[in-house]
Amino acid sequence: MRKAHWEKNLFELIRKTSTDLPADVEAAIRRALLKEKKNSRAAWVLTTILENAAIARKNDTPICQDTGVLQFHFGVPVGFDTNALVAMTRSAVSRATRYGYVRQNTLDSVSGASYETNIAHGSPVFHFQQKARKTVDVRLVMKGGGSENVGRQFSLPDAEIGASRDLEGVRKCILQAVWEAQGNGCAPGILGVCIGGDRTTGYTHSKEQFLRKIGEKSPVKLLAKLEERIIKDCRKLDIGPMGLGGRATLLDAKIDALSRHPACYFVTVSFMCWAFRRRGVLLGPEGGIKRWLY
Repeated sequence: MRKAHWEKNLFELIRKTSTDLPADVEAAIRRALLKEKKNSRAAWVLTTILENAAIARKNDTPICQDTGVLQFHFGVPVGFDTNALVAMTRSAVSRATRYGYVRQNTLDSVSGASYETNIAHGSPVFHFQQKARKTVDVRLVMKGGGSENVGRQFSLPDAEIGASRDLEGVRKCILQAVWEAQGNGCAPGILGVCIGGDRTTGYTHSKEQFLRKIGEKSPVKLLAKLEERIIKDCRKLDIGPMGLGGRATLLDAKIDALSRHPACYFVTVSFMCWAFRRRGVLLGPEGGIKRWLY
């Protein structure tokens, strides 16, 4: 395992994620712009967003000043040395922070002290899955604090919003979460939703939905129909970009389900802002880049 190769290409993954909006996300924003009224506030916001993304790409600077919490998802061969991979990834994060691609935004929750390298207990976040494969699949999501703050978890039945333990109840939960957010979290964004699971796995699985491409529908027909309906319903809310009104409240909705305990029925809704910083790369046994994802 060539440490220099791994650290170099992990650093490149972080740099690219921070500065270069993925093509599927940018295309979704352009489609949303075409559906807004000309010279409206919504059209102005979306135009500004696209200009900002272009400037960030050209100048090799972060798309947003909040570079967020770095969440790494690794698919590794069986028996792969994940401890070494964690160490090399932490080194790449520290270097990216020094170069300004990641801001110093990690704090000690007790003292309030800042971690200058963004390396701390719980930072960055790592998820691993061993598979029968030869390459290492690395996917990074940089999730800002604004979108994280408007996440919501419901326990059904919920009498306050009239939500029962069924897909119609799930729909009501999702719309309630979007309505409560009112554009906070930097709309238009993407929803990641998990039906079922427990308090912890619900949030984890809802965020894993952000690894799917824009426009990619659930393989479960009922959930695919629900995804489509949620997008249409949210257009009617007139929340729009940054909550200033308009049709583009969401760019996409990703919904999946986990098994649950008979006594529990959780619906977990995670938000991702328009600055949907999500990239991936396949690395070979020595850390060389095989293929970029997204």
